[in-house]
Amino acid sequence: MHTTASDGALSPRVIFTDPQVASVGHTEASAREAGLNIRVVEVGSGANAGGSFYGHDAPGTARIVVDEDRRVIVGATFTGVDIGEFIHAATIAVIGEVPLERLWHAVPSFPTRSELWLRLLEKYGL
Repeated sequence: MHTTASDGALSPRVIFTDPQVASVGHTEASAREAGLNIRVVEVGSGANAGGSFYGHDAPGTARIVVDEDRRVIVGATFTGVDIGEFIHAATIAVIGEVPLERLWHAVPSFPTRSELWLRLLEKYGL
């Protein structure tokens, strides 16, 4: 069983630095150590219309770690200005083991930085 517990080392966490760092579940390294067959997808967290509210092309990244065998996200990490707010949606995707094909239909609001979910899934190939 490859489930991700919502407590312990894989629990949601935010570091309130400038820029912020938020993550849940596995990192690339911990997923590989756990023996998962993974693919890492990364996009800029400011590379969408909603990101312009924080400064044009504000620096930051959004990264998901996908279990390729089950096609679910097993980890997510975000960096950037006020990015800690993204961790709850990622926690639902990770802990709920929501299939990527189902996440594809959870359309993000426009224009918000939540569009980074669309960019991540597009880059994955959906």
